[in-house]
Amino acid sequence: MTAPDLPAELTAALNARLHGFSRNDAAARSDAISQTYRSGGGSTTIRSESDALAYALARMPATYAAVIASLNALQETRPDFAPITLLDCGAGPGTATWACAEAFASLNAFTLLDANPALRTLALGLAQDSHRIPAMNYTLGDAAATIANAPSADLVIASYVINELNDLARTKLVAAMWTKTNDTLVIVEPGTPSGYQRILDARAQLIKNGAHVIAPCPHDDACPLVKPDWCHFSQRLQRSRVHKQLKSAELPYEDEKFIYVALSRTPVAQRPSRVLTQPVTTKIAITAKLCTDAGVIAANAPRRDKAKYAKFRKLDWGDAVFDSPTSSME
Repeated sequence: MTAPDLPAELTAALNARLHGFSRNDAAARSDAISQTYRSGGGSTTIRSESDALAYALARMPATYAAVIASLNALQETRPDFAPITLLDCGAGPGTATWACAEAFASLNAFTLLDANPALRTLALGLAQDSHRIPAMNYTLGDAAATIANAPSADLVIASYVINELNDLARTKLVAAMWTKTNDTLVIVEPGTPSGYQRILDARAQLIKNGAHVIAPCPHDDACPLVKPDWCHFSQRLQRSRVHKQLKSAELPYEDEKFIYVALSRTPVAQRPSRVLTQPVTTKIAITAKLCTDAGVIAANAPRRDKAKYAKFRKLDWGDAVFDSPTSSME
């Protein structure tokens, strides 16, 4: 499993750009950008080098952690997957590209698409001295418009991107990304009810076009969850001193909520069940809410069953369960 912390090369490259950079100014810029995103806006407010750096310092760690968690789940189900080429759609400062490079040592060709010149400049600068990403092919332009001329890739990823598009543009981009996918497509979104719905829509669209779900779902059927419930996961990451300053945070960690889907052109032999929320431990048992190929169940491990109880004690939100637990349906 790849660790959720930013790789040392990337951390060093970010820290090198902090010289002479006002932390107070960065915090104000970061807060303004975050408010724009929360209100449904995109990256258009990121116009300068300072804006891009403030955004990267505040958001790269959590976005990276969410992407790594998604890629770890993909690798659990497809341990043989060794992509050579990557296409990162809506790449921003290159967060997902760095995550993919760390997760897959086999990658050696990186193509990135994004319309924001400040983020592109930052991405190229962060990678210029990298041993892992020595040559980054970064095309400036809207991903939906430039993807037609992009090379196809073994792994295509869109991280925190489709939330910036309207329904029609989103549908077109998802279709275009699948066209460019040689093997596997990964889409990561914020872990909100609306983010979950966007993933559901993209998932259904791609399954109709012949895709097979790798993770997190153990099946290609409709999601069995019923509103107001929604599928999402959480990844804890440690905050650096700079990260805490920019977010005016006291806690040494942050929990990033996210939702993702990984799909392949070929079916997977065995897809695990998935832990949908943090298991509940009582004096007599541990109960884990699992999505299985038969639907959502509440799987119980009574304390008297020492082997099963010990196994369930290790379960965490988002984990894969490769055996076939049985219990009452929710």
